Amino acid sequence: MTTITKTRFFDPHETARAEALAGVPLATFWQRLAAYAIDFLLISVTYVPLEILRQYLVLTLKHAPPDIHVHVDFHNPGSLVWIVLYFGLSLWRTNGQTVGKRLLGIRVVSLVHTKITLWQAIERALGYGASMLEGGFGFLQYFFHHNRCCVHDRIAETIVIKERV
Repeated sequence: MTTITKTRFFDPHETARAEALAGVPLATFWQRLAAYAIDFLLISVTYVPLEILRQYLVLTLKHAPPDIHVHVDFHNPGSLVWIVLYFGLSLWRTNGQTVGKRLLGIRVVSLVHTKITLWQAIERALGYGASMLEGGFGFLQYFFHHNRCCVHDRIAETIVIKERV
């Protein structure tokens, strides 16, 4: 009979890097959710004005009446690029901390490298889309995975740890 345990510490399984992370306290679901919400708010606050300006300029150059529609989601190509750039570049440049993660005292760490690579950061940012599929079930997998990993964590080979314990 298999039992589900409530592991709160990272359980390594493969690389020397993963072994080095053994016992590191993992971020809670609520810390991760709050950090994501803060980051998504920052994405919206920065993307919306730029997109309004871009659409206004395009419509002005075409001498068309102003009919501006802005959507920040994973289906709009412009906002998708902005989301991936924000999460990807900020994770890479800060070695695992977006603004939201920094405020919540958590950090994304690589299971295979000592620093987050640019590719891992972009892969993880794109992985948010995979986590959103099927009603966000990829995020809820946090509760079922023994190392508290969501789909985007497993895609990029990362975990999210507590910086402040």
